[in-house]
Amino acid sequence: MTELNRSKLVSKALLGLALCMLAGVLNAQAPIEARTFADDEHKARYQQLIAELRCPKCLNANLAGSDAPIAADLRNEIYAQVQAGNSDDQIIDYLVERYGEFVLYKPRLHVGTAFLWFGPPLLLLTGFYIARRMLTKPQQLAGGDAEQLSEQERQQLAALLKQSTSTEQAGH
Repeated sequence: MTELNRSKLVSKALLGLALCMLAGVLNAQAPIEARTFADDEHKARYQQLIAELRCPKCLNANLAGSDAPIAADLRNEIYAQVQAGNSDDQIIDYLVERYGEFVLYKPRLHVGTAFLWFGPPLLLLTGFYIARRMLTKPQQLAGGDAEQLSEQERQQLAALLKQSTSTEQAGH
């Protein structure tokens, strides 16, 4: 292979690689959704709702940031309901009825979600209580908080120890 053929082959390969990269970049861009609103209030409500609601398909993305087809459908539904004059609560209730509490970043407080709201603080308080008990228990065992023995108790203790020692020596 001559030097000229080799350089032509390399330039064709680089051109092909550049075209593939360009096609990938063009394909990766999501379409921009152009929406017209009656007024700025409707637009602000729409923007707030799609920022607050979670995409049912994505793990942790809101509707505004998701490129999933279901997110696009939900954005269309929210847009239609905002344009129809439905309140934010009506729109959210509709979506929760259809997709469950998962679409809410902040689930509502009821029996099914009570553990989500109160579980973490209760676990944290329980952990603090256990840690405190574990840290104060050694001090109590070492006599940190215990009262000193009275003279009479010392004498009784000494007599018991002496009796125990003499019984052990007699047994051996």
